[in-house]
Amino acid sequence: MRPIPCSWARIAHSPVRFFNSQPLRRQIVVLTGVMLLSYAVVAVWASGRTRAEREAEVRDQAESVAITAAAYLRQYLAGVDSMASALVRDPAVIALDREPCDTLFADVLRDQPMLLNVVVTDTAGTVRGSGLPTRAGLEPGMVQPYVHDAVASGKPVVSEVIAGIVTGKPTIVLGYPVRSASGAVVGVLGLGIDLMQLQTVFSRIPLPEGSVVTVTDSASRVLARSRDPERYIGQRIDPNSAAPRDVPKAQMRAGLDGIERFYGNAVVDRGPWLLSVGIPTSVATARAAPTLRRNLTIALTAEAVSVLLALWWSQLISGGLNRLRAAAQRIADGDLTSPVRTVEPNLELAQLQDAFITMATNLRETRDALDQRVEEERKMRETLQSLQRQVVRQERLAAVGVLVSGVAHELNNPLQAILGTAELLERQALPAEALEEIAFMKTQSGRAREIIRHLSRFSSQQSGPLSLVDLREVIAEVVQLRQGSLSNASITLKVETTTTRLVYANFTELEQVVLNFVINAQQSIEAAERPNGRIRIVAFDEGKKVRLEVQDDGLGVSAEDEPKLFQPFFTTKPAGKGTGLGLSVSYGIVDSYGGAVGYRSSAWGGASFFFELPAADPAQYPRDDRGGHVNPHR
Repeated sequence: MRPIPCSWARIAHSPVRFFNSQPLRRQIVVLTGVMLLSYAVVAVWASGRTRAEREAEVRDQAESVAITAAAYLRQYLAGVDSMASALVRDPAVIALDREPCDTLFADVLRDQPMLLNVVVTDTAGTVRGSGLPTRAGLEPGMVQPYVHDAVASGKPVVSEVIAGIVTGKPTIVLGYPVRSASGAVVGVLGLGIDLMQLQTVFSRIPLPEGSVVTVTDSASRVLARSRDPERYIGQRIDPNSAAPRDVPKAQMRAGLDGIERFYGNAVVDRGPWLLSVGIPTSVATARAAPTLRRNLTIALTAEAVSVLLALWWSQLISGGLNRLRAAAQRIADGDLTSPVRTVEPNLELAQLQDAFITMATNLRETRDALDQRVEEERKMRETLQSLQRQVVRQERLAAVGVLVSGVAHELNNPLQAILGTAELLERQALPAEALEEIAFMKTQSGRAREIIRHLSRFSSQQSGPLSLVDLREVIAEVVQLRQGSLSNASITLKVETTTTRLVYANFTELEQVVLNFVINAQQSIEAAERPNGRIRIVAFDEGKKVRLEVQDDGLGVSAEDEPKLFQPFFTTKPAGKGTGLGLSVSYGIVDSYGGAVGYRSSAWGGASFFFELPAADPAQYPRDDRGGHVNPHR
């Protein structure tokens, strides 16, 4: 055995090791040889692939044309059925009157060149009308099978290939029962198709040279053929062939004339018949030849150009690459000083050298700036967290100040006056009407006392532990706190609650969220200067969550302000009318419970602010000493 040269043995043993140890020019020579071999392999593969694609193209064409040809044949048969439908209703045909039938059928034959004959027989098979002169000896005993089938079934039938009862030529007969006025079958109308002319149905379909269109029946007998019909009509293609419906839609086989073709097959349900369109396999070869020649030319040209370019390229860049390799090694060793700029043989190497110089400069500057940026980001993060905590505290303090001052002004002094007056009047003897008025004052005093109680709990700002909260109770608390102010502003407040589920949260914080929504709605209505404003609080179930909405008919929110609604310090109110913190604090409260806050336009044209919280399962939360769920606000 001849020994393998040393260099090729080394390549086979370890390609990477070989290339790492060889100069650039020798690598280029070896790679060029591999590339030439790859071109040859690709060319062979492309040739096979191209031929396979052309064969698939021809196969698809045959299948498509078969479908089209089958549609033509179905269209022709539908026209024959329409004509037969008209003939069987003709009075002369129903009466089996020979002379009018002969005249009528002769006129039909003149307009239908593909019909061999039109015949009507009685149920015994006796000819009672024919488009062509009949032959002698057509006795009742010569009943054609299609006559018997049509009479027995009472439906249209299709015969096998037979000799016409009048013409004696090969034909298939479409038989249609003729019924009397009472519906009884009195005869059979037979339309004989001229099988020698049937192929003209497909004459308008363009096909490559050597193609053939064939129609066979369920027994594989040829009914029509676009090439040499007189030779093949009536012959069986294959006695063991499958039924038309079981034949594949596309196949390659040899035809009756021995020519290998791609066949596309389509079933014509009337027979059932099989319509096959065969395109010679040589068409695929002829279509692939130009592409194969072009690919071969391109491959040879590319190989020659590649060899020349590879040699020139290796000579050009080997020197420049060595210099850049040394510069890269210095940078890899940690020396970030900029390399010395030298003259390079081409623009790419010059740009690569500039990139090395820029990289070294950027790395040096980045290293110096990185520590400074990290420190700045740490300080910014701490500042942001501090501001967020201050925002929450300021909003709560602002809400407490507004509530305490308002309630102290509106309720405390009137409460003392009402209680003092009631006590004085009760000690006097007064009529019943006066006592009713005193009772009314006591009722109002009790209501004021209840408002102060709720306010005291809310203004304390001590959230306390989480518990199971009923949103209906939260809404009731807010209504009592704001009902007086809303009535003074002529604003109607309506509450609609359909949910009975609880949420796990802090009662006071949820009360603060709803109160913020209601105050915003009232201020929006007042800014719109509506004479009779409306606010609606709705609570309902939304899947596995509970949803609460506060809707109003105020000014609403403009499109440009929507993205900023829940940002801290954003407000559309005049200076001194709002801090811009209410919605951002509300967002933080709901978000901390795993919920969501949002906005949309209300049905009244105003705003609708809402939040959703997960519905709670009471069995999953702690109970007090008496077995009830912990909820200090009840």
